[in-house]
Amino acid sequence: MITARELNRASLSRQLLLGREQLTVPDAVRRVVALQAQHPASPYLALWNRVTGFAPADLDTAFIKRAVVKATLMRITLHAVHAEDYPVLRAAVQPTLYASRLGFRFAEAGLTPADAEELVPELLAFARQPRTSAEMQAWIEERLGAEKTGGAWWGLKVYAPLHHAPTGAPWSFGLRPSFVAAGTGPAPAGRAVDPQALGSLILRYLAGFGPASVADVAQFAMVQRAPVREALRALDGAVEQVQGPDGGTLFDLPAAPRPPADTPAPPRLMAMWDSILLAYADRGRVIPPAYRPLVIRRNGDVLPTLLVDGYVAGVWRPVNGGIEAKAFHPLSPATWDGLAAEAQSLRAFLGDREAEVYSRYHHWWAKLPETEVRTL
Repeated sequence: MITARELNRASLSRQLLLGREQLTVPDAVRRVVALQAQHPASPYLALWNRVTGFAPADLDTAFIKRAVVKATLMRITLHAVHAEDYPVLRAAVQPTLYASRLGFRFAEAGLTPADAEELVPELLAFARQPRTSAEMQAWIEERLGAEKTGGAWWGLKVYAPLHHAPTGAPWSFGLRPSFVAAGTGPAPAGRAVDPQALGSLILRYLAGFGPASVADVAQFAMVQRAPVREALRALDGAVEQVQGPDGGTLFDLPAAPRPPADTPAPPRLMAMWDSILLAYADRGRVIPPAYRPLVIRRNGDVLPTLLVDGYVAGVWRPVNGGIEAKAFHPLSPATWDGLAAEAQSLRAFLGDREAEVYSRYHHWWAKLPETEVRTL
């Protein structure tokens, strides 16, 4: 049996949050499986938290060389992943992308999944070089007419295997995306589950986030639980079962690290939407239940958080002169000192790029409870 605190330490260990490690950017991204990338700065801050001496220019280069790629993948959300992981992750979530993007606005435009399958190969050929959203829509309009363009592009920009192409400073990608073909060819047609791809995704997920339940895997990838169970059965011998804190069944890789419950966990200033906060059906592994509605807003925004002893303990934001930290419960002087050291490093890290990163989300602070606030 594994305890709740041991689960927390296992996650922190695999996500490189028990101590920064000396790794290349592609190797670090592969180790943690996927970095949430809704906000262009977040993959950079995620690696700053995990890699010794991380230089932002190294991630710039990885994106330019396409050693690390940014695309819509798990949970129909933008992620940065190792280029070699992209094809199998994309194949595993194909049924979800099919179901989510070839209906609704796509269908309202009078288009069918068969239309998508016919359009995708030509669209990918057009996107062999980076294309702006406006260029992609103009291409669609030439073929389908203006009245169908909006719905068609809404579906195809996620359903087609496209990467986001770097557009420049400060974080490689701006608010107006450009797209380039993934280079893997059209995805398999239809909504059928690819058992081999799903099995590979599960093994990657357990390496980066395990031990985990069927529900956790389904939450991470946004796939149905039934095919997850089938894939786990097919992986018999490659995975082992562990009894969770509530008596439920968890799955893990036999040789994966599971540090003791008393393993120290240093303080961290986590990026918005950091993957460790969102990778589980039971988010109590890292977020105390009382704090979940404070840091995960109803519209899906996930605030930049303070991680103290491995658990969310508050939020942070850059302000003029420092990093403002709001703690949801009293913290020890030693903890504040640790957070201050992280804040000093973060200010230096942000200073060359975007000193007031995430400033558009500051409106959430007015909705947080009145608790201790310090400028670090």
